Amino acid sequence: MELFKTEKKAPPLAWRMQPEDFDDFLGQAHLLDKDKPLRRLIEEDKIVSVIFYGPPGTGKTALAHIIAGKTQARFISINAVTAGIRDIREAVESTRGERAILFVDEIHRFNKTQQDALLPHVEQGEVVLVGASTQNPFFSLVPALSSRSLIFQFKPIPSEDLKKLLYLALSDKRGLGAHSIILQPDAAEYVASLSVGDARRALNILELSFLASPYKAGESTIITLEHVKEVTQDRSLYYDEDDHYNTISAFIKSMRGTDPDAAVYWLAKMLEAGEDPLFIARRIVICAAEDVGLADPQALTVAVSALQAFERIGLPEGRIPLAMAALYVATAPKSNASYLAIDKALEAVKKEPVQEVPDHLKDASYKNAKKLGAGSGYLYPHDFRNHYVKQQYMNHKKSFYTPSSEGFEKIIQERLQGREK
Repeated sequence: MELFKTEKKAPPLAWRMQPEDFDDFLGQAHLLDKDKPLRRLIEEDKIVSVIFYGPPGTGKTALAHIIAGKTQARFISINAVTAGIRDIREAVESTRGERAILFVDEIHRFNKTQQDALLPHVEQGEVVLVGASTQNPFFSLVPALSSRSLIFQFKPIPSEDLKKLLYLALSDKRGLGAHSIILQPDAAEYVASLSVGDARRALNILELSFLASPYKAGESTIITLEHVKEVTQDRSLYYDEDDHYNTISAFIKSMRGTDPDAAVYWLAKMLEAGEDPLFIARRIVICAAEDVGLADPQALTVAVSALQAFERIGLPEGRIPLAMAALYVATAPKSNASYLAIDKALEAVKKEPVQEVPDHLKDASYKNAKKLGAGSGYLYPHDFRNHYVKQQYMNHKKSFYTPSSEGFEKIIQERLQGREK
């Protein structure tokens, strides 16, 4: 109990283990390796307005603290969750006559009015903006603000770096180095996997596992895989607006690219992350029409049936018809000829003189239609051999549909070629 009380008084392990310099910084090598532009700007104290964005726990705020330690400028920090226009103005006013860096954590939480209030101070060079965001700034920030900042994307921290961080926390006096703790390798592997690239989450799991482990005075605390599993729940996926667009894009491209394993994996990720299943189902229907088309007309039937099945049964069983449809579309022969045909035809209708309907194709079902020449000369195909007769269906013949040689479209191609002959 005394041990628990001592640890409870201290700041969280993740906060204590924030890197103090680049040598301590794990992950983001694409931004912070020696000779990378961002690192040079920081080391030479030439930082300009920047936006760091990426998933939680990837080092955005930690890097801001390193900037604070290396700059000769005044460093002011606010959080967009609690700050408003008044806080922005007070922060700027306090720096009059000084070179200043304003760090805005979770900058995507500022609404448009708040961002507009910040913009002139950045534009006029009164402050250098350092913003941290978990959302893509091209979506979450007003264009005027994002265009005046360099954008740096932070990526999930690799599993190997997370394991290094765990063992560093066990040996460093800032962390748990004052205690004798043994973290078993399979437990470290599990924590790294469970954290999904989030250093903060990894350290929180480690700290909780330590506090919940059996403790005996004078003995080492051993953190086993079983201890970690006892204090953690099922992994929850980080899934933001970027993930929404990127994952559905990967899903569609995997079906289009005939990779059923990748298609069902991205489907599983979206379902686990809580994506709207009907949104997924609609994308499968679109892919069946756009990318399979008449190479396998059955694909559209399967996709629509899966959408209707899900509407009736929901989750969890609804995942099965969604998987069936995704796998069917992924493994079907591919042709985008239908998609190209309608787009070409629409382009012609929009940009060229619209053709009149030929007289022999006009509706002749109403009284006195024939007096106007409607339907006159029309040849009924079923009256001819093979239910086909050659006649003019457009005043100016144009070609829009070119069937591929894939799947059922090969049969269509051969049929059309035969009739031309």
